[in-house]
Amino acid sequence: MRKYFNTIMDIGEQMLVCGAEVHRVEDSIERMCSAIGFIKTDVFIITSSMVVTVYTTEDNYTQTRRIKGIGMDIERLHRLNALSRKICEQDLSEHDISSELNNIKLLKRSPLWLECLSYMLISGSFTLFFGGNFIESIASALIGSAICIINHFSEKAFLNKIFAKFIGAFAVTLGAYILMELGVIHIMDKVIIGNIMLLIPGVGLTNALRDLLVGDNIAGLIRLIEAVLLALAIAAGYFLFVFLMGGKLI
Repeated sequence: MRKYFNTIMDIGEQMLVCGAEVHRVEDSIERMCSAIGFIKTDVFIITSSMVVTVYTTEDNYTQTRRIKGIGMDIERLHRLNALSRKICEQDLSEHDISSELNNIKLLKRSPLWLECLSYMLISGSFTLFFGGNFIESIASALIGSAICIINHFSEKAFLNKIFAKFIGAFAVTLGAYILMELGVIHIMDKVIIGNIMLLIPGVGLTNALRDLLVGDNIAGLIRLIEAVLLALAIAAGYFLFVFLMGGKLI
């Protein structure tokens, strides 16, 4: 039973790391533990920690996990959700569960060129959406590819999310200013807005509100505070560049 418990904790940890909301992870762990045969499960999860106790007729076990490096990986999260449902519906051995979990962990991320292309399409589209012209959209797409590379190396360097957003916002403003000085664009605001949309923590804010609505107040408040701090970091990156330029961009 302990091996099952360890594997279920691994699944829950991976779900959190991939960006699942706390309520979903708690519910999944409870259902999987019940399907395995534990008579009771107590789960307490926040975005940075998991504490789970399971009970059998003879004994009980408790595990605590420290969660680090939360991001967003929809494909991996989808497969983890499918695995959790499979555990509840079928009588799987611990070896089968561990094998499927390892396969999910080994899933490769999209190549960097594809991520850059996605960033370019998103930033360029938002620039058009907010009233920019075709040239500004192309300029925004070029800056978007640079933001993708910055985010990629920020993850490699394990930079704090807040600091990474700060650098990203500063780079967006710097890139737009350089293109304006070169005469490629005549106004910066639409280009900056299109790229800032890449940095806004929309998923984190949404998950925070969902956690609050289902009663996970502590986890929801932590996510909400994190989203607000990330938004402030984005604003600080822009205003630092404005300050360095003597405020003439405002």
